[in-house]
Amino acid sequence: MSVSRRDLIRWQFDLTWALFEYHLDRLRPDDFLWEPVPHCWTVHRAADGTWVPDWAETEPDPVPVPTIAWVSWHIGWWWSVATDHLAGREPRDRTDITWPGDGTATIAWLRDLRTDWLAALDRLDDSELDAMAPFPWPDDPQYTVAHMIGWVNAELMKNAAEIGQLRLLRAQWTGSGG
Repeated sequence: MSVSRRDLIRWQFDLTWALFEYHLDRLRPDDFLWEPVPHCWTVHRAADGTWVPDWAETEPDPVPVPTIAWVSWHIGWWWSVATDHLAGREPRDRTDITWPGDGTATIAWLRDLRTDWLAALDRLDDSELDAMAPFPWPDDPQYTVAHMIGWVNAELMKNAAEIGQLRLLRAQWTGSGG
């Protein structure tokens, strides 16, 4: 049986998403802004009511521990931009991507991003996977759209593991189970 490259990376994405759903289904509203240590990156409500993430153009040393809110915003940022590129839209700037503001809205947002990503992915055929990747390596011909999709799968798996680990730590810390 022959599997196309697109079908293989789609399978990898679906596996990653299934692992992420395990944690999304178990997140509680108070999990998102929980700060496990004093040196954290999180999101803060701005004067206009939007949520703004902590950010530095150069990664600080030591790297701050992110909250679930920050990691979920981070997923929303890179995934929105990757989807914009894959769908042929003008990519949004990092500052245009805001955190929805609570757990229920955030989980719905992440699931909507998944739907948008799959719609863009399902429009591709194998020949389009060989085009130069517009993101996250602009103007570097060694990276293709297939590389970008593989990067999305890897980044999502990493971020899902971070959210899962934070959720499990908080459950143990507060005695609320896992």
